[in-house]
Amino acid sequence: MVVGATGTIGREVVGQLAVMGRQVRAVSRNPETAGLPLSVEAVHADLARPETLDRSLEGIETVFLIWTAPPATAEPALERIANRAKRIIYLSAPLNVQHPFFQKPQPNPSSVLHARIERLIEASGLEWTFLRPGMFAANALWFWGPQIRAGDVVRWPHLAAPTAPIDERDIAAVAVRALCEEGHTAVRTIS
Repeated sequence: MVVGATGTIGREVVGQLAVMGRQVRAVSRNPETAGLPLSVEAVHADLARPETLDRSLEGIETVFLIWTAPPATAEPALERIANRAKRIIYLSAPLNVQHPFFQKPQPNPSSVLHARIERLIEASGLEWTFLRPGMFAANALWFWGPQIRAGDVVRWPHLAAPTAPIDERDIAAVAVRALCEEGHTAVRTIS
């Protein structure tokens, strides 16, 4: 199951799985207008309303999760996922790197949320994989595209930050490997 199936990364994951002939259940708030491949089972659910996840999780063992909801719903949504699934692959953030967007002691709200969701997943008993890519190439287009089109100087507030934009198709390919192959997960035993 892919939660966040109509976003930049989720759509790529769904598409790559569909091309491989894998069964895919894609979660969307609006499955009728999602525009996903015909071979994909598009279902309605919304992380902001965790009770809507129950039906979409029936028969699901593995979930690819992109968090797209208010932070307050993380715990109940992950609890529902953990009650039905066996394994989760979570698209997180580069929390353990020296990058100005994610450094302590003043992390941004996004890094705080990703770290919290990772802790909830680790405590859930699920097998898990965290994907922590850096800057998405599509975001780099948004950050730098107008500057490049306007001239030859690109200004960036974090000149010394190691930044190599990653193509979303590559991030999705890693997610697909984690979804389809064994050996990419960890589990924390709770006693």
